[in-house]
Amino acid sequence: MPKAKRSKNDPLGDLPAWAQKLAQRYYTRTVSTFLVYGAVRDLQPVTAEDGSRGFGNLRAFLADELFGGRDHVVFYDRSSGIRASDPETQKDLSRVLAGYDVMYGTDYSKVMPRDPGRALQILENYLRMRVTDGKSMALIIDYAETLAPAGEMSHLSPEDRFVLATLVKWASDPQLLGGDVSVVLIIENLAEVNPRITRNPYVANIEISLPTEPERLEFVKWKLEGKKLPTISDLGMPALAKMTAGLSRINLDRVLNEAIEGGNRITADVLKEKKKEIIQAECHGLLEFIEPAHNLDSVSGHAMAKGMLRNAAAALKKGKIEVMPMGYLVSGPVGTGKTYMVTCFAGDIGVPCVKFLNFRSQWQGVTEANLEKIFNILKALWPVAVMIDEADAFLGNRDSGGDSGTSSRIFGSIASFMGNTEYRGKIIWFLLTCRPDLLPIDLKRQGRAEEHIGLFYPQNDPERLDLFKAMQRKTHVPVDVPNFAELTKGRTMSGADIEAILVRSKFRAVTDGRDAVTEADVDAVLKDFMPPTYPNEIELQNLVAVQECTSKALLPEAFAKLDRDFVTRRIKELKLLMEER
Repeated sequence: MPKAKRSKNDPLGDLPAWAQKLAQRYYTRTVSTFLVYGAVRDLQPVTAEDGSRGFGNLRAFLADELFGGRDHVVFYDRSSGIRASDPETQKDLSRVLAGYDVMYGTDYSKVMPRDPGRALQILENYLRMRVTDGKSMALIIDYAETLAPAGEMSHLSPEDRFVLATLVKWASDPQLLGGDVSVVLIIENLAEVNPRITRNPYVANIEISLPTEPERLEFVKWKLEGKKLPTISDLGMPALAKMTAGLSRINLDRVLNEAIEGGNRITADVLKEKKKEIIQAECHGLLEFIEPAHNLDSVSGHAMAKGMLRNAAAALKKGKIEVMPMGYLVSGPVGTGKTYMVTCFAGDIGVPCVKFLNFRSQWQGVTEANLEKIFNILKALWPVAVMIDEADAFLGNRDSGGDSGTSSRIFGSIASFMGNTEYRGKIIWFLLTCRPDLLPIDLKRQGRAEEHIGLFYPQNDPERLDLFKAMQRKTHVPVDVPNFAELTKGRTMSGADIEAILVRSKFRAVTDGRDAVTEADVDAVLKDFMPPTYPNEIELQNLVAVQECTSKALLPEAFAKLDRDFVTRRIKELKLLMEER
């Protein structure tokens, strides 16, 4: 299957991992159809005739590297139609089509059809004739999702149903399985192809992942061979490979070309910004990069929670990923700084932090494809912190909700991915919500969001004063209010409330024609300030955070003393008052 010039001791040794897997499945003689998905538009390592290593597209890799020893290699897609990989195969194909024309009264030898209905009939005839002659064959079908799209059978067009039936038939056909034949279907997202193919026991699904750090280093060395690195980058080659996690070779090639040809020297900051820009473009707005400008030292209060996260950060920096939780559930009333704390944790450990955006679509199959793309990016980015805000509403549950089971499948995919222990310490999940009781148990059980952290409003004068100073730094209002704790005594104040007070104080000063905010401004605003009050909602949010918290040490003293049965009863009472189930 691979080229004859490969090592006799290990003929598959030079192949990428995905190609080795494909070759091994081929050698079992139980599968002849392969569904190759993932980073299929990326560059792959190829070997030139002189033995030198380089990089080419997947088409070149399949034709020259993987199937270079086959008698005939043929390509097909809806746009370009049927193409042979070399002149000899093209001549052979033309001869076969000439005979086909004589038999069926067509003129395909002059103009080969591009529509799949007729093209697949021609290709099947060609495959069977050459298999009968004992020839080895490879048929590579690109953009397979345009031939057999995902969807209910009743919703497919007659042509789509014909193509689907043809591909399924080929996969289990005894003549093709018994011959030296490989049919390769190429797609980007597995979810875009009909499940009758993706779940077919006679079809092997082979994923091409984004390049690993050693693979990126190999590409960087090849690209910069013979060039003076100091004139191109402040970073060494190993650092370039390490910092470009999540990029394909094509994207990495773009970054390097801009430095080589455009004179845009690569620095750590430039590379960070380029990487963010490229990945967000690749994800089409499915993920948002969050730049952690601060670390946990910037977080006001929550001493025990910060201590827990600092210990986790220390373990990660030492490479002790096996002791890390799979994820965290961060709960507490609105305005307690859940998002800010997670962002600061990412800043503490120096890893990227991404936030899920709306990946759902009204079109069938698109939601699953979007999620698959996100998962592929996360696997390549690790270590990475993943933040899902308002997780109870965002992630849904196993209830299909009348959408043909899409919501249920999506929920199952997320739960399965979150629970994959292969990613422990590599992909760290943070589920943020003020109503953890509404989050399905599937996501917050041990093995997924394992550690449950509760954040609460300031409980005493020092905590209120500390939060006030933190909000001063954020709003750039350096006013001295020594009696702030006394002024707010007995009032429940969130960080958002204090921020609003400082902004209003600044507005009051500007209105009076002053730049500086005075203690009198803050005092006047405090006396006038009446934040919206939702006592039942806030009490419920506090109690469900207490109920979910997995460490008693994280609870303020007032909450730690509460009896668990009392908390459960009171939650039920509050839900009844609020007419919740």
